[in-house]
Amino acid sequence: MTPAWPPRSAPRLFVHVPLTDGVPVLIEGAQAHYLVRVMRIAVGDAVILCDDLTGEWACRVSEAGKREVVVVPELHSRMREAVPDFLLVPALLKKDRFDLVLEKATELGVGRIQPVITRRCVADKLNGERARTIVVEAAEQCARTALPELDLVVKLDVLLRDWNPHRTLFFADETGGEPAMAAFAAHSGPAALLTGPEGGFDEAERAAIRALPQAVPISLGPRVLRGETAAIAGTALWMAAAGDWK
Repeated sequence: MTPAWPPRSAPRLFVHVPLTDGVPVLIEGAQAHYLVRVMRIAVGDAVILCDDLTGEWACRVSEAGKREVVVVPELHSRMREAVPDFLLVPALLKKDRFDLVLEKATELGVGRIQPVITRRCVADKLNGERARTIVVEAAEQCARTALPELDLVVKLDVLLRDWNPHRTLFFADETGGEPAMAAFAAHSGPAALLTGPEGGFDEAERAAIRALPQAVPISLGPRVLRGETAAIAGTALWMAAAGDWK
């Protein structure tokens, strides 16, 4: 029997150019190094490319040099996925913990990530290039065909001041709120989840958030969760109750 093509083991990459049937794509730099040195691809091998625009393409390697690889799209295997209108608003955490939030949010299907700074945040900045790399690599690993948008970091007061009146803001409040699953299921339309930093929100921040007309305080259970756990668990619950896991 003829083996299935492309094989499931074919490497997967996102590229920055629109993909078109039969039009060669030049891959350079770190991605070429990964294909040649790590994956040991050769002429004729399959590579899966996504462009965050048209979807997923099975491509065949036509040239494999030390620093450059040329592949040719041959099969448009999937359209770009439909992404639920869900915005994750995680407070900045220590680097390794926030890396985990970025990675798992991408795997869970988040459409947009808006990092926020609160008074008790240990971190006050985010390396955007590094964060983008984490998001892209996570999308490649879990076979997404759409990349989440990654917004610039903003302070909490700016976030609340400029909040979209048509988007519900679910606020993971450690002092209590409506059970998360019930709240998610009861509110249709564009949604967001705000989670806190290592030290939680202070009383003034909590009052400001609750004063926002679109805010819905929720509970993520009887235990106080770490910031990264709240962001990941809350996102999973929303996907199950109102997102594309239904």
